[in-house]
Amino acid sequence: QLVVASLLNRNVKSRLLLRDPEKAISLFGNQDEEKLQVVKGDTRNPADLDPSIFEGVTHVICCTGTTAFPSKRWDGDNTPERVDWEGVRNLVSALPSSLKRVVLVSSVGVTKFNELPWRAGRLTDGPYTSYDLNTLLKATAGQRRAVVIGQGDNLVGEVSRLVVAEACIQAMDIEFTEGKIYEINSVEGTDIILESHWKLLSIFLVDKLVCQNEDIEFTWQGEGPGTDPEKWEELFKTARA
Repeated sequence: QLVVASLLNRNVKSRLLLRDPEKAISLFGNQDEEKLQVVKGDTRNPADLDPSIFEGVTHVICCTGTTAFPSKRWDGDNTPERVDWEGVRNLVSALPSSLKRVVLVSSVGVTKFNELPWRAGRLTDGPYTSYDLNTLLKATAGQRRAVVIGQGDNLVGEVSRLVVAEACIQAMDIEFTEGKIYEINSVEGTDIILESHWKLLSIFLVDKLVCQNEDIEFTWQGEGPGTDPEKWEELFKTARA
C-alpha cells in the first residue's frame, strides 16, 4: 500500500497485481491508467500469472506475505508455504528475462532456517487501514526516523513501514544492491547502541563514532534519509562495507 502510494506520488507509471482489484480503487481511487494499471491475479495460482501482465515492466517489488505463526491470516490457504514459498516461486518463474530488478520484502530471521525464529522484529507506523492517499504519505515514524541497514540477518527491533517502502523504491536504482540481502531498522535520533568487537560494522548513517576500548558507541542524529537518493545510496554502501 505504501509502496504504491509513494510511486503514485512520484508519478511513476506502475502496474499493481492483487487478488481484489476493487480494493485498489478503495485504497487509491480511480487513477489514470497512464499512472496506475490494476491487474487481478493471485501468485499462488500460476495460471493467473500470464506473461502479458509483465509486458513493458522493468522492475518488480513483491510485498506479498503472511504471518510466521498460525493466525487468522492463514485462513483461505494463506500459509507461509503457499504465499511466501510457492507464491514467490510462481511469480519469479513468470517474470520475463528482460526484467531489470526484483525487490522482495521478507521478514527478519528467514535465512536462519536451522534456528527457531525467536527473534524480535516488528513493523510499525503506516496507517495501513487508511484509504486516503494523502494520509498514507503523511504517516510519520514518530521519533524513530533514523535508519539502520545491515547484512547477515542479525538486526532485531522495529522498522517503520514507511522506511521499508522507501528502501524498496530506492534500492531499485542502486546498481550494487542487486543480488544482495539487507535488513533494516528504524531508530530514534538519539539512540545509542553498544556492541563489542566491531560486530556492527554494517551500520550506517552514523554522525558520531566513538571508540572506547573494545566497544563502539554509535549515535544516530537527524531525521534519517527521507527520500534523498544520495543518502540512501550511502546507507546501502556502508552496509555492504
